[in-house]
Amino acid sequence: MSTSAFIVPIDPKAPATAIPNVDIAKTWATVPRGEKVDVGTTSVFYDTPATKITAASSLGNDFSAKKAEVKRELVRKSVGSAVKALKVLNGLKEVTVDASVDPHAAAVAAHLALYDFSLKTNPPSPFNPNLKKPIPPKLKFKPIESSKEWDRGVAYAYSQNLARTLMELPANMMTPTAFCGRVKAEFAGIENVEIFVRDEDWAASKGMNTFLSVTHGTNEPAKFLEIHYKGASHKDAQPIAFVGKGITFDSGGISLKPGEGMKLMRGDMGGAATVVSATLAIAKLKLPVNLVTVTPLTENLPGPSATKPGDIVYAMNGKSVEVDNTDAEGRLVLSDAIYYASTEYKPHTLIDVATLTGAIVIALGELFTGVYSTSDELWEKLHTAGEQEFDRFWRMPLSEDYGPQIYSSNADLCNTGGRPGGSCTAALFLKAFAHGIEAEDGSNAETAMKWAHLDIAGTMDATRPTPYQEKGMTGRPVRALIEYVRGLAN
Repeated sequence: MSTSAFIVPIDPKAPATAIPNVDIAKTWATVPRGEKVDVGTTSVFYDTPATKITAASSLGNDFSAKKAEVKRELVRKSVGSAVKALKVLNGLKEVTVDASVDPHAAAVAAHLALYDFSLKTNPPSPFNPNLKKPIPPKLKFKPIESSKEWDRGVAYAYSQNLARTLMELPANMMTPTAFCGRVKAEFAGIENVEIFVRDEDWAASKGMNTFLSVTHGTNEPAKFLEIHYKGASHKDAQPIAFVGKGITFDSGGISLKPGEGMKLMRGDMGGAATVVSATLAIAKLKLPVNLVTVTPLTENLPGPSATKPGDIVYAMNGKSVEVDNTDAEGRLVLSDAIYYASTEYKPHTLIDVATLTGAIVIALGELFTGVYSTSDELWEKLHTAGEQEFDRFWRMPLSEDYGPQIYSSNADLCNTGGRPGGSCTAALFLKAFAHGIEAEDGSNAETAMKWAHLDIAGTMDATRPTPYQEKGMTGRPVRALIEYVRGLAN
């Protein structure tokens, strides 16, 4: 068996490649096919060229006539399908990709398609947190022609895969403390980055009582992680802020979840995983922005000291909050984090990301991330970034008309508003803590902080594979967040 291979995305109507000594059109024609060749249809040719393997994968019919954003996704599907065909072969070590059509998309697809999380011991798992030495990936990819676009795609994919790993690792291996340790290790040696790991005493000193109310049921110490990246030419320039929900395991607390499928709640820190992973790529790529990323981290468990339904706490911003359901804990940890980030660092834009509601799963399934925003401009930029990376967003209604569902309790706010519009009422709850957003009458539009809430409960986990991702935790919307910031920088 050869140890090296090529991947060639093929336009069935105009097969071409830069692989030396390979007539790809003639080789492709040796396999009988119908008139329609679906994207991702892959043929593996051995001893082509001599001693090597070539995986040729279709870009689909009429590729040249497609729009640019469609072509990018077809490249990802084609390259991903080829990687899946090759990664099952024993002995293969190095794969050279013909990335000439779209180097960025090809790099993203190759590295995402290779990822396959497991903690099985035979063969040894590269995801085992107890490894003394890292296990190299099964395949090493390189393009036929080097480019900055390929390298950028590698950075995007690495960060998405990091988020997938953080979300996949079980809660006993990915505690708040372990999460912070892994993040510090990933950022080691990267320029213009400072990391601060705060404890519960610090949170108490800030009055973060809604965050701390979630921590009472567990004996695992809570953390409040901050990453400061200063890549702008002026280090005191107004930053962007990312806030990520970091519930490293969510049992629901006293309002206990059903047992079936509860192990998925190891991924309830998906918001934290995605924002820190996106921040990593932004720092690696040295994008010229200032960015503050904060993640409140805790478990949500029942216990003798756990918060009870009906308890009322006072948030960092002074508002009273009734905890009607302890399984609506995400908005409790986020509320203090959003208020802290918006008042302490005064960002021009704040984006929070959270696996927040089951309601968004019912509304959008696992294809689109729900977005609630006070800014049309921010929405448009997020939408553009999501389309560019096929990490898609759908705008949802953020209306005060939902207010009576969460304003009618014994406190200023109630942490649930019933089943109707559940994701909408959750977003409206968070809006109350986004300090400095645009007023209803638009009077402060020029100086207002732009805010968006991304509910990723539906997109956190894929129940079916795609050509360039397996089933499991997705790491979305890492690539879209990176692309959004890159768009600002450009």
